Amino acid sequence: MNVTIVDYQSGNISSVINSFAEVSKGKVNLEVTSNTNKIKSSDKIVLPGQGSFKSCVESLKSINGLVETLKDFAITNKKPLLGICVGLQMFADVGYEDAETKGLGWIPGKVSKIDNQKGKFKLPHIGWNEIEIQKKSKIFKDIKNKAHMYFVHSYEFIPEDKSVISATTDYSSKIVCAVEKDNLFGTQFHPEKSDKIGLKIIDNFLKL
Repeated sequence: MNVTIVDYQSGNISSVINSFAEVSKGKVNLEVTSNTNKIKSSDKIVLPGQGSFKSCVESLKSINGLVETLKDFAITNKKPLLGICVGLQMFADVGYEDAETKGLGWIPGKVSKIDNQKGKFKLPHIGWNEIEIQKKSKIFKDIKNKAHMYFVHSYEFIPEDKSVISATTDYSSKIVCAVEKDNLFGTQFHPEKSDKIGLKIIDNFLKL
């Protein structure tokens, strides 16, 4: 099986690479690249994202043919793709971090700043928070409800269709922290920084 972690210069993704390597234990051909030919021949794709929505979208678009190749992979060919943090947020139509920026438009919705209730909640939201599983999700197989995951974010994805929400977390309000729509999976939390439970989510994705 060929699994590609898309490296489009969106910040340090070494922990993503290390955790996927640890879980796959050499049984998976793991590539870290933005080469569109290698992405086309992959079985699964991981789209990480660190930094702002705007900078990540611009980095993706700066690589010739990358956005189109990802769309073919995920939307046309319906192969499994996991978006992590801003990687999930970019599924949206639009994001409002730094400036209004068009997203990939894969799952209708928007990315807005978390309402910190006039400073009652610190932003960015950093640290461990429990998740509430909202629907049966392939990547939550054998994960208990109220498990703790690691977060670092100030913005939240608000999908138009609530049926795509697979988990929420309570921080100022019920924040969407995982989505599943057909072959598209996304987590706002960082599975690669969420200890054994996070590694189990990665394992579930690899075993799809």
